[in-house]
Amino acid sequence: MADPIELLIQGRAHDLGGGFAVRRVLPSVKRRMVGPFIFLDHFGPMDVPPGGGMEVRPHPHIGLATVTYLFDGGIFHRDSLGYAQAIRPGDVNWMTAGSGIVHSERTEPEMRATGFRMHGVQTWVALPKTHEEAAPAFEHVEAARLPAWTEDGVAQRLIVGTYAGHTAPTTHFSPIFYVGVEASVGAKLAISPEHAERAVYVADGSLTIGDRQLGVGDLAVLAPGQAAEALAGAEGAKAMLLGGATMDGPRHIWWNFVSSSKERIEKAKADWREQRIGKVPGDSEFIPLPDK
Repeated sequence: MADPIELLIQGRAHDLGGGFAVRRVLPSVKRRMVGPFIFLDHFGPMDVPPGGGMEVRPHPHIGLATVTYLFDGGIFHRDSLGYAQAIRPGDVNWMTAGSGIVHSERTEPEMRATGFRMHGVQTWVALPKTHEEAAPAFEHVEAARLPAWTEDGVAQRLIVGTYAGHTAPTTHFSPIFYVGVEASVGAKLAISPEHAERAVYVADGSLTIGDRQLGVGDLAVLAPGQAAEALAGAEGAKAMLLGGATMDGPRHIWWNFVSSSKERIEKAKADWREQRIGKVPGDSEFIPLPDK
């Protein structure tokens, strides 16, 4: 039988500042995108002591949508449209940057005071050329509104898109699927071949696909059109299934900006340098444009 794994990518450590470390998986030198997914950061699982937490000051985005999903903990989002929204495990925050948006991501004071357990994934979805300059928007979808099902010891929640006969209500602009998975010890997960590009990311525990065991930080890009099965290891597994249609051409990525046009990214740099993209109401802080 042909190997169901086309490519294996391993996340690398990246410090967001303030001691808040993540595993950065996409983009990789091996692969820039899987479907429309162009960026994947995985944080935790970690026990954050009292006084600690996330402190990401206001910063800009263009040409993409951010998707935040948590297994544990919480993040408070504020943006230049005036939205202020806490996200909890199982919920989805989808922020369409489009022509430009600014947001911050911080730990709420109550959680910071007591300490908490944090575990989640943030991805960026590149927008198709027809929607790269869409009006910025923000959408919060509670866990109860997302399709969820359990089969053979595997609980799955469809975060965005269509998958295995289910459709999520979350906004999207091109064929996509994104599924949160929690599998019990020894459970078998069948992975549908319906989308052109697919990958499996292990966030906790381990999975075996074909003859390869995947651990935390491993992203397995699957061979197209081929059904695959993943077997959860002795500690079970938490994982993300993601992908969709092949993107309509390459994308450039620089800092927080994604675009099909290098010139558009240069404009975004100038706009942020001159503080023309927007401001988060009531927050005078911001992350300056990097030198490189």
